[in-house]
Amino acid sequence: MKVLVACEYSGVVRDAFIAAGHEAMSCDLLPTDKPGPHYQGDVRDVLDYPWDLMVAHPPCTDIAVSGARHFEAKRLDGRQQSAVSFIKRLAKADIPRIAIENPVGILSSLWRKPDQIIQPYEYGHPESKSTCLWLKNLPVLKPTDILTIPAKGYWDNQTPSGQNKLGPSEDRWKIRSATYTGIAKAMADQWGAL
Repeated sequence: MKVLVACEYSGVVRDAFIAAGHEAMSCDLLPTDKPGPHYQGDVRDVLDYPWDLMVAHPPCTDIAVSGARHFEAKRLDGRQQSAVSFIKRLAKADIPRIAIENPVGILSSLWRKPDQIIQPYEYGHPESKSTCLWLKNLPVLKPTDILTIPAKGYWDNQTPSGQNKLGPSEDRWKIRSATYTGIAKAMADQWGAL
């Protein structure tokens, strides 16, 4: 398959598809973190290539519930609508199979409900991060390695109260946005086999 991994600089999903034998390219405004096929620029520049599958990770800064306290300002200045319009543009791309990934946010009310919500602990990672998937001509991902919550009562990336324990930093957004390798492998194995 020819796979476009949109809005990905980490190379995690791209490399999972390459390891599974597919031709894959990541695309982001940022340079890739790992050497590999990568287009640095606007994904809309490469949407017309004859892709078989696109896995898109559009920016969530203006639409994720984690930033809900800023929603009013983002609605007023147009950032929120711009983010939603960009996602809808990706969803309408002339690509036979599409997956759009984003954390829980306002897409459910401004666009449509996700087809699936996954967790890293369903794919072998002892962490929690609700991740929504909007799918076009793709089956829901099947969990590959479901872990049970540790005896301490919370996941490795959480505080005892359930909040994310990653403190404020300049690259917090970058760390939190990288796809877990177990999820990337499940995408490549399950969607790449279609």
